[in-house]
Amino acid sequence: MSVRVCTPRFMSIGRGALNGIADILSRMGHIRNPLIVTDRFMSDSGVAARVQGLLHEAGLKSGVFDAVLPDPTDTVVLAGISALEQGGHDAVVGLGGGSPIDAGKAIATMATGSRDIQDYRPPTQSDAPGLPMLAVPTTAGTGSEVTHHTVIIHSDSREKISCRGEGFVPLGAIVDFELTLSKPKRLIADNGLDTLTHAIEAYVSRKATLYSDRMALDCMRLVAGNLDAAYTDPENIPAREALMLAATFGGLAFSNASIALVHAMSRPLGSLFHVPHGMSNAMLLPTVTEFSKTSALARYADCARVIGLASDSADDANAADALVDGLYQYNARLDVPSLSEFGIDNSAYTAAAGHMAEDAVRSGAPANNPRVGSTQEITDLYHEAWA
Repeated sequence: MSVRVCTPRFMSIGRGALNGIADILSRMGHIRNPLIVTDRFMSDSGVAARVQGLLHEAGLKSGVFDAVLPDPTDTVVLAGISALEQGGHDAVVGLGGGSPIDAGKAIATMATGSRDIQDYRPPTQSDAPGLPMLAVPTTAGTGSEVTHHTVIIHSDSREKISCRGEGFVPLGAIVDFELTLSKPKRLIADNGLDTLTHAIEAYVSRKATLYSDRMALDCMRLVAGNLDAAYTDPENIPAREALMLAATFGGLAFSNASIALVHAMSRPLGSLFHVPHGMSNAMLLPTVTEFSKTSALARYADCARVIGLASDSADDANAADALVDGLYQYNARLDVPSLSEFGIDNSAYTAAAGHMAEDAVRSGAPANNPRVGSTQEITDLYHEAWA
């Protein structure tokens, strides 16, 4: 069986890769005036200005659109397209965490296609190329720099729409771990566990392939070998570099296999209760793994062994049990709060659980899970994950 693999055409990976941004843009085409899509933090911290300076030194114009907020909406995307057109920009540079990169991907694609986010609702696939887009991640977690997904909230319904298709794959990506070094411990933990979720879900997905398996397993090894060290000592440069590469591997894994039930359940928590994406994945991962493990016992056991939670001699059932226990231990060590500890109002959460389960099912991702849960079973999982 052949496998159709989606990756950026141009990638620069490693320390100092950002310094070559003008060169990679030149390889992407005759780009003279990109729009940098980012958030206020990237502007206020001077990172966006640094990127503009590198472009200016190479004789390129640029503009900055820094109105992206966490969990970007279609309204933000349309504002970005307006800035793009008003400035005469010919490409997009997505700079920041998952939200600016997702917004940049949507701006680049929707600028040349439909501007109604509803037209990108799954199972629609958008494969037509948009404007050239370069992704520059500053966090080690989402993997959005290499995926054919972008998640945008519909402003009216507050539903997270997972847009997908080859048209959303960035043409280029710069993966420079130095851009992550100023991030606080909370982000190190949340992004690392987000990466781990990507790898596990890709590996147990019904759409897993030999290619995605390789990315997923290497991603798990890198996270397991470095996340605790980076969280304990944020100045641990080898660990930070490894986590950045793990995030890219995780993105390649799930983009070429799929996400599954954890991500499907995570997204409504972000749109309704503003739980950061990586943290919500971590909150849900042990509960969903417990629910799913018997439907892919050997695969979950592989995950436990690769992560170092079970020995090679452990039988699959015991290894899968050790994986669930180990995921709970990760959350405890990395100070991941439970949903109740996060501060969500219990009555509001209880009232929303059924609606969140329906949103999760509509995303299509639960169908890729080893055990495909009904809407009622997913509702029950939300309740189980509360404490």
